[in-house]
Amino acid sequence: MNQSSFSEALIWAIALIIGFPLLAIVLGELTYWQQHRGQPLAATLKAVRNLVLPVLAFLLFVRHVLQLPGSHELVKSIETLFWLCIIHAALSLFNTILFAQAKGDTWRARVPKLSIELARLFLVLVGAAIVLATVWKADLAGVVTALGVSSIVIGLALQDTLGSIMSGIALLFERPFAVGDWLRVGDLVGQVIDINWRAVRLQTLEREMAIVPHKMMGSEVIRNFSRPLSIHAERIRVGFSYKDPPNLAKQVLLATALETQGILTEPLPEIFTISYDDFAITYEVKFFIHDYGALEEIRDRFVTRIWYAAQRHHLSIPFPIRTLYHFHGPTSNAQGTEKKFAESWQSLPNFVPLDKPENLSVLSEDIALQHFGAGEIVVKQGSTDRAFFAIVSGQAVMKTRDSLGLEREVLPLQAGEFFGEMTLLTREPSPVSITAINDLEVMRISVAVVDRMLERQPSFARELSQILESRRKAIQEI
Repeated sequence: MNQSSFSEALIWAIALIIGFPLLAIVLGELTYWQQHRGQPLAATLKAVRNLVLPVLAFLLFVRHVLQLPGSHELVKSIETLFWLCIIHAALSLFNTILFAQAKGDTWRARVPKLSIELARLFLVLVGAAIVLATVWKADLAGVVTALGVSSIVIGLALQDTLGSIMSGIALLFERPFAVGDWLRVGDLVGQVIDINWRAVRLQTLEREMAIVPHKMMGSEVIRNFSRPLSIHAERIRVGFSYKDPPNLAKQVLLATALETQGILTEPLPEIFTISYDDFAITYEVKFFIHDYGALEEIRDRFVTRIWYAAQRHHLSIPFPIRTLYHFHGPTSNAQGTEKKFAESWQSLPNFVPLDKPENLSVLSEDIALQHFGAGEIVVKQGSTDRAFFAIVSGQAVMKTRDSLGLEREVLPLQAGEFFGEMTLLTREPSPVSITAINDLEVMRISVAVVDRMLERQPSFARELSQILESRRKAIQEI
């Protein structure tokens, strides 16, 4: 190495020693600044700092400091790596400018990620071929021929996989569903958790993962429960006895649907009379929900409450059996009713002056046993229904809304306690609501019976007034 060559190598060495760290620091600061502002250009700057700049510095070191000729294999290898890094950084910049900053309503935002990755792979292969032809003087015609023959062989061997890939590309361009949507593919129902180049992954209602190839997705009818609207209509059929008036049955079903958590009130549930079957009149309830993933819980709540609502309104849910009726006079049913009411009277507080009357037919009109399921509302806030309720079994909770409109708990109610005295005595709308905590059985006593009780025993009015005052104070505190 002569004096001029040594001086040139020394200058390049000093330039690399000083310039490379400075450029790395500047690019690092720019990358941090872009990341802090949430700009997508940070990925391109990071690629330049971590890939392009070190390889360029190494290439300059080999060429100008070590002074290896351009035909040397090490130089060609480093130069090939450098141009590949340039291609990678350029594609990253192209993706940032064209797709990463695209607005949601433009065609660029709707281009599937798989298509972008395939185009990226194609451009990388083309760039690699150009680099091989330029740096290594490779014969591209022979390479293309070899790739063509290899592609035919690979295509025949992987035709099923390639078919799934092409079907996946078609589905991604069409975009009939996205991650988070609930789908029915054939007999399979699940939520989309991932879409890749080969298949769609669904999480079923049983919390299992199902992998459906794109080829199968393309040949099946796909039902999307999340699009074009997020609401979903569900239909449930229920049968009631021929003795039950259809309008009453439809009214009970509609009220039960509207009170079930998770069922939307807009659109309003619809009730249809479907058919007159062998042993029942069949009705269909059509209701709407927002979250298809909660369908099983909502359906369970609704179907469970139908039984309680049917019991309260004396509706029969028949089933196909043969029933033999033996008539032994009018006393049989009366004895059963008398026993049921006698058991309920035992749960009443001692200060409630309710005696067992002799005429049970009159009693059943003024006093009734009602059943409520967990979560059902016995008395709504604002109701003007004047009745006295005594809890026979189960638990309930008294709630009211505060000044912010939030529902707050006032106090729990146990078996032997009562409610309804506020509306009964003040004739004002109920300031509280009563909700069943678990299966609840109450005795509903009419105003006429309560009036007779107050006339016969004035101390009962004082007891009610004291309890009413204490509950009013609890409500005022809330």
